[in-house]
Amino acid sequence: MRSASHTSDRVVLARLPSGVSVETTVHTYEGAQPGPTLYVQAAQHGREVNGTAVCRRFHDRIRGRSLAGRIVVVPVANPLTFDRVSYTTPEVLDSVNPNMNRVWPGDASGSLHQRMAATLWRRVEDSDAVVDLHTGSPAMYPHVVFLEGSEGSRQLAEAFGTDLLLGEQAGADASDEWHRRGFAGKLRVVADRDGIPAITPELAHSRELVEDAIEVGVEGLLDVCRHLGLLEGTVPDRSQTLARNHLGQVTASASGLFRPKPSLELGESIPAGTSIGTVYDPTTYETVQNVSTDRSGILYACTRDATVKAGDKLASVAIVRDE
Repeated sequence: MRSASHTSDRVVLARLPSGVSVETTVHTYEGAQPGPTLYVQAAQHGREVNGTAVCRRFHDRIRGRSLAGRIVVVPVANPLTFDRVSYTTPEVLDSVNPNMNRVWPGDASGSLHQRMAATLWRRVEDSDAVVDLHTGSPAMYPHVVFLEGSEGSRQLAEAFGTDLLLGEQAGADASDEWHRRGFAGKLRVVADRDGIPAITPELAHSRELVEDAIEVGVEGLLDVCRHLGLLEGTVPDRSQTLARNHLGQVTASASGLFRPKPSLELGESIPAGTSIGTVYDPTTYETVQNVSTDRSGILYACTRDATVKAGDKLASVAIVRDE
């Protein structure tokens, strides 16, 4: 079987008021044999750079290999946030939809982010599976999120291979917060509801390139390719924990300085009532909140930001599903 061919194209996503175009590069790997199409993108949120590094290393690993089907890779889905090392664009550019991952499938006649999403959506809708690479805070346990109830997306998540898999409830099953934050417009959710299995790997460590996180992403993509039949080989059997997303959030009830408990380890199973740390008043030294969990589960995120405001998320606990 011949090796896959590789092409790269500059694509105009939208135009700024000055007429300057917002462009990105789309890589296409075309196999010599027919097969499915996998769409991969990174850096929808520009500070989440490990996904972009994953795409570069995946490029080095996939070149010269036999491929059945097509892989489309967009290493920088949102150049505007990438240049600002940010999660959203400035209000002056898109005051209506500052977060690109809330507007899928986009609108060619809409706001700036809607137009950018609509341009990329033309490639998404021609695919058979989607991997939308994200990287959370430094203090986050790597995991993959999929739409609960979607067997195809769950299989993709399992193939990607992280120890923790998080099913996300959507629509009528989702919380009020899920709807309030516009999660119905996430790429993964919209693709899945359009019949395209889709996952969001969260690799941890925003704003910095971290070797372990990058390698998890590359190996995950290669195993997704094997799962889909794009590459030869089989996905190894793994022991993975299936849990539910967006339920066990621990928030600050008071503002101050947060000191997390030093002995906490991400990925550990913790009981309800576990101490997470303390929030104290920096001027009086008084403890204003003893932070603890209200349920048992897997601790998969804990902020390392010291200055917190009442209502800020301090930690996330994944609720393990019994199966």
